[in-house]
Amino acid sequence: MFAEAIAKLPPRPHPTSVDEYRARQARLTDQFRTDDLLIISSPPFATHSNDVHYRYRTSSDLLYLTGWAEPETILVIRHAYGNWNTSIFVQPKDTLKEIWEGRRPGIDGAMTSFAVNDAYNNTALGDELGAWLNEARRVFVRGGINHEVDDLVQSAVRRRDRARQHFGSGPVSVEDPSSLLAELRLRKSASEIEQMTYASKVTSLAHELAMRHSREGVTEYQLQSVIEGFFSYAGTSGWSYPSIVGCGENATILHYTTNQATCGQDEVILIDAGAEYRGYASDITRSWPISGSFTDAQREIYQLVLDAQLAAIEACQVGAPYTAPHEAARRVLAEGLINLGVITQSLEEALDMESGQLRHWYMHNTSHWIGLDVHDAGVYKPGGEPRALEPGMCLTIEPGLYFGAWRPDVDCPERYANIGIRIEDDILVTKDGPRILTEDCPKTVEEIERIVGQPL
Repeated sequence: MFAEAIAKLPPRPHPTSVDEYRARQARLTDQFRTDDLLIISSPPFATHSNDVHYRYRTSSDLLYLTGWAEPETILVIRHAYGNWNTSIFVQPKDTLKEIWEGRRPGIDGAMTSFAVNDAYNNTALGDELGAWLNEARRVFVRGGINHEVDDLVQSAVRRRDRARQHFGSGPVSVEDPSSLLAELRLRKSASEIEQMTYASKVTSLAHELAMRHSREGVTEYQLQSVIEGFFSYAGTSGWSYPSIVGCGENATILHYTTNQATCGQDEVILIDAGAEYRGYASDITRSWPISGSFTDAQREIYQLVLDAQLAAIEACQVGAPYTAPHEAARRVLAEGLINLGVITQSLEEALDMESGQLRHWYMHNTSHWIGLDVHDAGVYKPGGEPRALEPGMCLTIEPGLYFGAWRPDVDCPERYANIGIRIEDDILVTKDGPRILTEDCPKTVEEIERIVGQPL
């Protein structure tokens, strides 16, 4: 099945060019003074158990500025010799460790293929960075990631020697660069969109394969394995977040990740899963009946959520406030639930954030940014006001309705008991209107009923 599906994928996009990475660095340093210095450290390995680590994933900011994905890395950008200079500290070559853990690119690899001016073994960090810090006045660094970097920065700030007294040298302020980088990352380039589109196409096919594998008695973990197995088979780095695979009442739990139950013939399954490709996330949610045919009640709720999603996607227009898709989705959901008799309030009463009945069945936001992180960088309400959408911004659209009969806080309508529906796509804002990056993933009632349980 996987081999047949792979044939439906387009060629992989070209990697981001060195020239584009240099352009990103230039956009960042355009905001700097010549006595500023930027430091970005890769995160440490995360321990799974004892001496076993999770799969390594570096800092998204490092990926954004250089594409360098190796561990134990420090990136430094400073002004020197009349220009902005990008230096990278990397793991030194070590034959014994490479025998056990894999080849290291080292200094030569960094200088050959990446947007850096200088490369050093990370064993030289203390001498080189220590000297550069003493020439800086303002240091941009996110603390708490690399203890050696933190110690060097703090030592430079606290230094009180004759040179500092005579010449005023050394840093006087330390700032977090995250907000500067977030503003750059919020608007995607053509290359970034290509990577995200490919991740979306892989994820779309994975969801379709899970639909085709669905049948009475299938388990949540088996469907998870179909999706995540295809992520690997298609050459991505795996999932961009832990997969949510919930059938029956588990579909009404927003972040359910146990994924151990057996699916019944009359149940709806909700799968929220996305692949990561070259660091870029995709994020798709689909819901479908295990039997392959919606009951009348399931179809009513599914079509209502789909109508809300389509209205929210249409609201993703240049100049519209970030909140516009959420408000569009909420209005359609509230109107639909009033018509179905689930909500007994007026439309405006139902939409009230404090007392409206809609919040019982739809309790999360409709959108989040997506890019190098599945919940990507970028402020939603700068200055307290919703940000206006701009070309190049990417966001998810994911309304849902959740009728958990197990909940003691609400009186769940028996007709819709344990139906959980969420439909999610990834959207690129363009001057010509919203573009659905995940458009290949089936989602109409007719498409789903034609696909579920059927061979590819």
